[in-house]
Amino acid sequence: MRFDRRHISRSFIITNLIQIKPVVERGLLVGVEIKNNPGRFSLQDSLQELARLAETAGVTVIDRMSQSIQSPNPATFIGTGKLDELVSLVKELEIDIVIFDDELSPRQQREIEKAIANEDIKVLDRTALILDIFAQHANTREGALQVELAQYEYRLPRLTRAWTHLARQAGGRAGGASGGVGVRGPGETQLEIDRREIGRKIAFLKRELQDVRAHREHYRIRRKASHMPLIALVGYTNAGKSTLLNALSSADVLAVDQLFATLDPTTRRVPLPSGREALLSDTVGFIQKLPTELVAAFRATLEEILEADLVLHVVDASHANVEEQAATVTEVMAELGGDSLPVLVALNKTDLVTDGQLPLDIRLSFPDAVSISALTRSGMDTLRDRIEELLTDLMVAVEVLIPYADGEMVNLFHNYGIVVRQEHQQEGTLLAGRLPATLSGRFLPYVRLSESL
Repeated sequence: MRFDRRHISRSFIITNLIQIKPVVERGLLVGVEIKNNPGRFSLQDSLQELARLAETAGVTVIDRMSQSIQSPNPATFIGTGKLDELVSLVKELEIDIVIFDDELSPRQQREIEKAIANEDIKVLDRTALILDIFAQHANTREGALQVELAQYEYRLPRLTRAWTHLARQAGGRAGGASGGVGVRGPGETQLEIDRREIGRKIAFLKRELQDVRAHREHYRIRRKASHMPLIALVGYTNAGKSTLLNALSSADVLAVDQLFATLDPTTRRVPLPSGREALLSDTVGFIQKLPTELVAAFRATLEEILEADLVLHVVDASHANVEEQAATVTEVMAELGGDSLPVLVALNKTDLVTDGQLPLDIRLSFPDAVSISALTRSGMDTLRDRIEELLTDLMVAVEVLIPYADGEMVNLFHNYGIVVRQEHQQEGTLLAGRLPATLSGRFLPYVRLSESL
């Protein structure tokens, strides 16, 4: 019997790939409270969130350290005494990776690495950690391109031993999924990446994203032609947006208790109580201290929110920092230019609230919100009613007389509008009701009067 060498080699490779175990790294978290500029979240709450981010990336958090200072040290971010303490802890606890809760300047990162004096120990900040998580979760071409662009733009001013070393190790989709935190990079194999090379890659990625944006614009035009209202789901990461999308649309979008579990935008049709349909679009979750590189790279995706007729803001009502998280989302929306859009707040995860009753302070903070549990489907009917009510308010009130020869316009009104009154007159069909703003222009030749209905 003859053996196929290629078959044997392929089987051997596949078998060994299956046996490869993901890298487990021991992490030390570092948080700083700036007395002159305190953040929206307390230091401990912010560190707790950083711990969840680290765990999502595959890091085992061994210890945390913090410091309260007037302002960051320009050279090392933390004070020199605290830096000495950090170096000692790294050796004592056999730490593999040090993660700062704030973004470090290139100089600060270099000085901290110099103090640790061990090339095997990585120093990352919150931005690098979030970029790493995004690299793991980018499944579409657009998502992968956006993450890759953000990574390169973040690393460009940080071309030190650490980043060239990490890029050399990385490989595969957005750096692969088993190289350890911070090494899931764009996938270079050369020993050193110079600025010119990264500059060329950034230019290439921007051109690729332009093509993707052109495709997205084509999709946007097609969506507008359908005259179906668009609802944008926004919310803090892990607020339950994907679970709600599944509950309203019977979709099967990944929904797990993990930060940034879903990254790529998803749009589904949602039936409304009247029988009409709307499009519900999920986007990447927001988070405090969202890296500017990510906001810039994902702007094309996030700007889809600005095309929405209604924003559905999903809030985790069971979280201790519910108001801070909601304020963070509102702030990012304002940065994108979407602060004038109509917003409906859905207070989610009420199944996790004691006795199912929201505290008075939360109800007062969100007086017009709908209380729901996307997991148990509680409150879905009320939410659908409120969504339709708000979408109806956004429609244009019209009364038109359509000649019998233009019967297709009557069908168009029935399919995409709300008919309040219909009469068959000698000249044609009289219709009174509401139409989507994008469609109302086509009925201008038939308008008899326009008033509030």
